Amino acid sequence: MQICILPDSGTAARHAAAMIAARAQAAVGQRGRFLLALSGGRSPWDMLRCLTATPLPWPHLHVLQVDERQVPAGHPQRNLTHLTRLLVTAGPLPVQNLHPMPVDLPDLDQAAAQYAATLHALAGQPPVVDLIHLGLGADGHTASLLPGDPVLEMETLDVAATGSYQGHRRLTLTFPLINRARFILWLVIGADKAQALARLLAGDPAQPAGRIRRHNALVVADEAAASLLPPTARD
Repeated sequence: MQICILPDSGTAARHAAAMIAARAQAAVGQRGRFLLALSGGRSPWDMLRCLTATPLPWPHLHVLQVDERQVPAGHPQRNLTHLTRLLVTAGPLPVQNLHPMPVDLPDLDQAAAQYAATLHALAGQPPVVDLIHLGLGADGHTASLLPGDPVLEMETLDVAATGSYQGHRRLTLTFPLINRARFILWLVIGADKAQALARLLAGDPAQPAGRIRRHNALVVADEAAASLLPPTARD
């Protein structure tokens, strides 16, 4: 696992967007399209704004979701609300190239199976995504792979439904699918992530993020998030 530490969140966002853009160009040149899975939360918003300002072969880019809350369409806590606003409404991504998790279905297990079928159609079987963007929670979770949730032990499903967390159930990509990605890009911003980031870099498997594979993976962090890292982690 490599790490790139930038002075502030804005610089980190620009660097992460540049990494995605470079891999998008390469993937489209090699395979004719680029499959990008994006996590939710506020941390990637600046990254996505930078990405949409970049000239790319947007009709050949497809955006998948890493996770989603079971909340109504248009709700501010729904990740799709912000992905649509940033990438489609204010950006150049064709709306048909944004593939939402179907959390409107009342049966989340059925929704997980339906999204797995979408992944299989786009990315093969087993599906392999070109780049998966991950965030990091202060509690060590990533995607919606949450401490203590049974979904952590899912070894045969690519998409699964979680239990309730902060008032909502969720859909999430699972470890097997994430760990098959061609490249994993972490964006870790803010001092509240410092302890979890130190554990991630140390390879601590006790937190869910520590179970993500480490090769072909890059962490882009700001100085605040990297404040607890030992000097050897910066080499």
